[in-house]
Formats: sequence, structure tokens, C-alpha cells
Amino acid sequence: MDITQRMASAETRITKAVFPNTTNHYATLFGGTALQWMDEAAFITATRFSRQKTVTVCSDRIDFKTPIPAGTFVELVGQVVKVGNTSIQVRVTVYLEQMYDETREKAIEGLFTFVAVDDAMRPIPVKK
Repeated sequence: MDITQRMASAETRITKAVFPNTTNHYATLFGGTALQWMDEAAFITATRFSRQKTVTVCSDRIDFKTPIPAGTFVELVGQVVKVGNTSIQVRVTVYLEQMYDETREKAIEGLFTFVAVDDAMRPIPVKK
């Protein structure tokens, strides 16, 4: 399988329901919870691509475009966008979906960088 096919097959989709225990005092998804979910989706994506131990080294340019209210769904989509010598960059897009109609819109987008590591947590080459 070539690198383009591996990048495509590593795509990760996770759907979550936004319940009151994940919201802030405005009854919208707490930003820290959104970041945690995004990092998890990015981690799974990077690991599925490399099949190696990876660690987050950077989250960059997280754009919160639309508040996500309680009582909605979100779909997190992780995609590998760049592979370096020891690093993998993953874009995570979060889509807001209404529970009871077909409304769907992009709510958050961010980039996460992971580094492949050995058992001693030292960077190692990403398997390409």
C-alpha cells in the first residue's frame, strides 16, 4: 500500500453526543472537552497510519467557528495531512449535527502533530 492509500485508510471518525456534563455555563460544549476529543481522534489517526507508539507534540491553529450546544451530536474526523521523518500531522475537523434534523456544519478545526517514539520515548522514524 502506498503512502497516499495509507493516509486515506487512517482516516478516523468518532461521533459523540453533547450532554450537559460536557458543557460550560453557556450550555455549549466546553472548549477543553472539545480539545480532548480532538486530540484523541488525532492520536487514533496517527497511530492507525504508523502502527507505532506516538505522542502529541503540538496542537496548532484550533479554530472554534461555531458554538456547539448541549443536545447535539458532533462528528470528529481525523485525517493525516503530512508525514515527516519522525512526525505525523493530523487535521481534525469537528462537525456539529442536530439530533432531529439533517443540519450539519463545520464547528471546529485544528492541526495536531505527533512524533513516533521508542520504548524510551525517544523520537524514531515514522514507518512509511
